[in-house]
Amino acid sequence: MKRIILLTVVACLAVMGAWAQEMQHNARYPDDPAFTPVADSLKGLIIKGEFSDSKIYPETRREWQVYVPVQYDGITPACLLVGLDGILFNATTVMDNLIASGQMPVTIGVFVQPGVSYDSDGNVLRYNRSNEFDRTDGTFARFLETEILPMVESLVTEDGRPVRLSHNPDDRAITGASSSGICAFTAAWERPDLFHRVYSSVGTYVAMRGGNDYPAYIRKCEPKPVRIFLQDGMKDAWNPLFGEWWEQNLLMESALDFAGYEETAHWDRGGHSIWHGTRMFPDAMRWLWKGWPAPVVAGESRNDMLQSLLGKGKEHEEGWREIARKDVPAAVLKRLEHPVTRLLYPSGKLEISVEGNSNWLRSALVLPDGRRTASEQFYWLHNPDNHLLDRPVANDLAFDTLGNLYAATPFGVQICDQNGRVRAILTLPTRRIDALCFSGNTLHVLSCGRIFVRNLKHKAWNPSDGFITPPSQGQG
Repeated sequence: MKRIILLTVVACLAVMGAWAQEMQHNARYPDDPAFTPVADSLKGLIIKGEFSDSKIYPETRREWQVYVPVQYDGITPACLLVGLDGILFNATTVMDNLIASGQMPVTIGVFVQPGVSYDSDGNVLRYNRSNEFDRTDGTFARFLETEILPMVESLVTEDGRPVRLSHNPDDRAITGASSSGICAFTAAWERPDLFHRVYSSVGTYVAMRGGNDYPAYIRKCEPKPVRIFLQDGMKDAWNPLFGEWWEQNLLMESALDFAGYEETAHWDRGGHSIWHGTRMFPDAMRWLWKGWPAPVVAGESRNDMLQSLLGKGKEHEEGWREIARKDVPAAVLKRLEHPVTRLLYPSGKLEISVEGNSNWLRSALVLPDGRRTASEQFYWLHNPDNHLLDRPVANDLAFDTLGNLYAATPFGVQICDQNGRVRAILTLPTRRIDALCFSGNTLHVLSCGRIFVRNLKHKAWNPSDGFITPPSQGQG
């Protein structure tokens, strides 16, 4: 009995100690004045509804709420804040305050729940939240662009104001927590033409549907014009079988910093909840909208391959240019119409070929008599969407004079070093690259029927130039 009493006392002391520690920690975050309800005359109105006509997520139903601030005049398109998982973070009260005080622009909030499928009796057949939010592709951004936001822009408020949204990505933010936190990032990462400002609270950058690979992609892809606020706590591990959530958020910040993004993070002692994310929401909004309407600009990555390829300063900022097919040289068009899936290394002593149904490219030794031998899987390409596995991931291949390989893929142009590792990825808003033509210092690509061009610092190697011996990059 004495032992039981002693253990009970110890347990109570431990709980009280943890409670006191948490209270002391919470005291460091006094309520922001932006959480104080404003006078009724300054409160925005809420329009509610249900969306059940999705072509992208068929047979799903979801609730939505649209917040319209009193300052919106119904004439000038408003800025946009998309809130995933509905109204989190006490967002509408914060928006009432920050808009009234001029700390954020006049902004319409669109708050969307994930989809759910039901049977005829109203029983849940399928929750679509993770499938919509944790995927690392552009599907949900396309859903917002083509289904939700057009529906919102068809609305009219009770007092007769048509809902008009700015289509400038600098005027658009997207927010979420947990799975919707990673979805907010994914929407801007995949579609920087839609969103330039992101608030991600306790984001699930873990091994659910590929989010754990984001730090690698961020380091390899050229930076995009996105401003990002991350929030997480050191006790965040909602389900450890998917990974260490806190560590993955730290890796995200490290990668974003390396890649030159305008990012900031608030780390605390919290777990997987929105308590701290709510407390930080006003500051996150102030930071995300600071300097508006000045545009969010892409930074400069410390990726040495990207720096070598793209240069710095204005040359780095020029990026891709779309050109009309009539302005493309005939030789380039012909090359784009005939993708290469097998070619010699610039020395002529290796042959690289695309392997079917695979992320791999094979490398074979070319003997003096022309025979191929010792073929092995050698170049490994990223395929985050896990699609096209009924065919090769690489659609077209080319080399530069340094021995780096360029592969046209659904993820962009992936550039591999001599040892078969992807070191840089050049992406487009259309993402998919179907063919490429690298000639001189000019790279042309074919993407979904459109042609884009870019000048690079590296020089192409073409078989007609004759064999060369690229400088060795070592075994790495």
